[in-house]
Amino acid sequence: MLHNEHIIILGLPRFDGPYESTNITIARELAKHNQVYYIDNPLTWKDYWQLRGTHALNSRKPFFDTNSNGIIQQEGNLHFVVTPPVPSLNFLPEGWLYRKLLNYSEGIIRKRIQRLLDSQHIKDFIFINSYNFHFPNVIEGLPSKCTIYHCVDPIIRPYDQKHGIISEAELIRNSDIVICTSKALQEAKSALHQNCLFIPNAADIAHSTKALDTSLAIDEMIQNIPKPIIGYLGNIERRIDYGLVQELAALHRDKHFVFTGPVESEFVPDWFFQTPNIHLTGRIDYDRLPALLKGFDVAILPFKKDAVSRTIFPLKLFEYLGAGKPTISTNFNLDLHSFTADAVMYCTDIQSFSEAIQTSLQNNSETLIAKRVAIAKENTWEKRALEISTAIEDYLYQQK
Repeated sequence: MLHNEHIIILGLPRFDGPYESTNITIARELAKHNQVYYIDNPLTWKDYWQLRGTHALNSRKPFFDTNSNGIIQQEGNLHFVVTPPVPSLNFLPEGWLYRKLLNYSEGIIRKRIQRLLDSQHIKDFIFINSYNFHFPNVIEGLPSKCTIYHCVDPIIRPYDQKHGIISEAELIRNSDIVICTSKALQEAKSALHQNCLFIPNAADIAHSTKALDTSLAIDEMIQNIPKPIIGYLGNIERRIDYGLVQELAALHRDKHFVFTGPVESEFVPDWFFQTPNIHLTGRIDYDRLPALLKGFDVAILPFKKDAVSRTIFPLKLFEYLGAGKPTISTNFNLDLHSFTADAVMYCTDIQSFSEAIQTSLQNNSETLIAKRVAIAKENTWEKRALEISTAIEDYLYQQK
């Protein structure tokens, strides 16, 4: 494990956002033994206008001054850093003008990092770009002794693809190590970089196992939904196999399917909102996760099997197992099998998925619950942070 290093992480999620994220969780783990500076995803000028009057903007404003080092919040060795706002550029077509103005934006972030280095007396550092492919050249000219790109997902949204495909390729080529959260991502990025590693997602098992506490009440969000509950936790968007869900809801009218998470309505068919035994609860705060999971009788991952889903290594898989829940998934990513042994039922069609629901409801036991929790405990963020640290240490040793 890395010790006593200065690590600067440029992340995509904002530090005060509503969701837990791989990016910030890894930052917290690395900060147990190092000084970690998490550079918040910069607000754009458009964001500034849209957020006027909000706490998110007002709390950042004092740190927009160019003389500030940007440290807005601290958790032990983890420092959250904000930058001044950057121009809104995504409306521009790809080309020399966009790249010219992007270089100006990166200069704003670079100056903030330099101010941070000066104020904290940092002579060199390890840099991790945690999936913020929008800014591929931020540390150009700064004293980074190792540069890592942490790729946690494919770029699939049109907004991100517009410039992100080119920017990510540039970022990969400029990195010393590329870490991918699925083998499919590793295969794809290996075409651009020879030092491309596979380190999958994990989960906060200590948090999800709270669902096993007999004194914990089921979350009020689902308390009044009849049993049995077949539950899904996560974004409700393009990855879900809605045809599969529709058939399952029709075959199991005596069961209730709960989908908890933000809804991206452009991907969701109308019938999904109108089916009597499908319940959409909206997003839930992270601290309520165990109480929600406690109310699930079976947990599911009903993802489509396609080229995009093959690159997904969902952390919710280990959250389900950490709560001891019978877990059923489509066979969308074969890599998952080697991390879950036989604790997860992987299904290839509607019939096998339907039968798995019945089997899970009829055959659950304390022995099976303990087995699922044991599998989850093999996939913690502590272990993933150790793997990332080891990869960095190996690189630094080779450079001596």
